[in-house]
Amino acid sequence: MTVAVVQFGGSNCDRDAVAALTHLGIDTERVWHEDGLPEDATGVMLPGGFSYGDYLRAGAMAAQSPIMNEVRDAAERGVPVLGVCNGAQVGCESRLTEGAFTTNRSARFQCELVHLRVENAETPWTAAYDEGEVIEVPIAHGEGRFEISVERYEALEAAGRVLFRYCDADGNVTDEANPNGSTANVAGILGERASVAVLMPHPERATLADVGGTDGAGILRGFAEQ
Repeated sequence: MTVAVVQFGGSNCDRDAVAALTHLGIDTERVWHEDGLPEDATGVMLPGGFSYGDYLRAGAMAAQSPIMNEVRDAAERGVPVLGVCNGAQVGCESRLTEGAFTTNRSARFQCELVHLRVENAETPWTAAYDEGEVIEVPIAHGEGRFEISVERYEALEAAGRVLFRYCDADGNVTDEANPNGSTANVAGILGERASVAVLMPHPERATLADVGGTDGAGILRGFAEQ
């Protein structure tokens, strides 16, 4: 398969994503958003960064790029799509998934390692883990607080669409372990299809043992599981 890593103006994790996917043996192609999706793209990754300087809202302007129409069409055909950090914000803004990402509870940019508990291991993005397993990956965001109405959150939870929650090293989901104030400690969710996911932490920064560990590799291997 060939994963198209979409680059917007202000993206700064696209090369990281390409390097991580290539390291895992997954073919990738970095695609400038104005050029559209390649015909042979069998996966799409929306990387982190600060698309369009996060003007208006993080991800709001990139969501209006014509390529996102192509990404939505691809997602409807079952093409796997993964949005990470700013890519998650773009995903929510373009309605690939529900909810929204807003300013951190601290009102500060936060860059640190966090623990995530796997909530649903029966998806392509989490098949490498066990339900309840705790992994460690980095975050780097200023608008990472996941917000959603109570009714919509309960629907997500009932449908098994919550992928990860922020937790402590022992897997306890607590307010202290919630780095940004996200609703119910949610760190990643599925779209209507299990092939579409967004998450705020950076799995591509946790694929090398000497640089950030390897706990994030299983998420990226989800492209090869579909």
